Amino acid sequence: MFRRQRIADEIAALRPAGVPPGLRIAGAYAWRLLVLAGLIGVVIFLIMQLRLLVIPIFVGVLLAALLGPFANWMRAHRVPNGLATAIAMLTLLGVVTGLVWLVVGQIRAGLPALQDRIATRVDESLAWASRTFGLSADEIGVAIDGAVGQFDLGNERLVSGALSIGSTAGELLAGALLALFALLFFLLDGRRIWLFVIGLLPRRSRPAVDGAASAGWRTVTEFAKVQIFVAFVDAVGIGLGAVLLQVPLALPIAVAVFLGSFVPIIGAFVTGSIAVLVALAYNGPGVALAMLGVVLLVQQIEGHVLQPLVMGTAVKVHPLAVVVSVAAGGFLAGIPGTLFAVPIVAFLNVFVRYISSGAWRGLPDPLRADLPPLPADER
Repeated sequence: MFRRQRIADEIAALRPAGVPPGLRIAGAYAWRLLVLAGLIGVVIFLIMQLRLLVIPIFVGVLLAALLGPFANWMRAHRVPNGLATAIAMLTLLGVVTGLVWLVVGQIRAGLPALQDRIATRVDESLAWASRTFGLSADEIGVAIDGAVGQFDLGNERLVSGALSIGSTAGELLAGALLALFALLFFLLDGRRIWLFVIGLLPRRSRPAVDGAASAGWRTVTEFAKVQIFVAFVDAVGIGLGAVLLQVPLALPIAVAVFLGSFVPIIGAFVTGSIAVLVALAYNGPGVALAMLGVVLLVQQIEGHVLQPLVMGTAVKVHPLAVVVSVAAGGFLAGIPGTLFAVPIVAFLNVFVRYISSGAWRGLPDPLRADLPPLPADER
């Protein structure tokens, strides 16, 4: 007892004199926050360096969250695990292939008429410029040639551009194959993979991490399902507006909006701008303005109704947090960052809340709970 008191007195004597207790507490928190910020920075740096590996795996995780309930439903109806996984993946590939085939067919059918109308619009614009500014056709041609000449399209630039496009196409193909490979094993053996990962943690922390990760995974699954609904509403709204305004290529535009809407807040607006440009080239400024109004209306419905009421309820994240996370993800990692920002934030939100709630106390070790019972002669 006296020895502990002497040690406490010696520690108190070593403290700087005149430092208020609040400042000491703030300093203690400050260096811990600096260490935590440094750790987060190192993790983000490693992810950026390994983005060609991390992004396909994240895509596989989101696809597994989307297809997991379907595969689990088949397993609950006594479909073998391997067959359920194969059916789920073939369904995904069939849907994607069907959409691509439909879009390509529609573009091939409508592109000649669109090209002719664009050529007509260009001629009308040149005639308007000639009448308005008093320019001859030769003067307009010289101005266009001068504007085009500002872009250096020499052989070296063309070769480097072709090599860059080839490299990007190869990376996309490799990433797609890796994402499908990861998806296969997430669906086929996801629980065993997770148990291997959690087995690397200390035994006392396993119940908390397993329970928090399970709650977070359910949130990501809800995000995937709700995001499909939001993307469907955006695609139907903008596609129906294009049909009513007689804008060509309405179906490919709707499919592009559906895919782009998986990027929250900005995805539907960016892909909907394609409809505005097509309407401007084919139908003229009046229809283009009406199409822009349709895109903005659909965007307002998503931002003020679907995101706060549907998505916010599903992932338990405030709409402001959604906007900030999308902006931060885009700043850090571009388009992939905007795609993964909301599910990551939703997962971390539920993960931290579950651990702080203490609901995991008293739960068994997940490794022991998942082990099969021992035979009678080995008990």
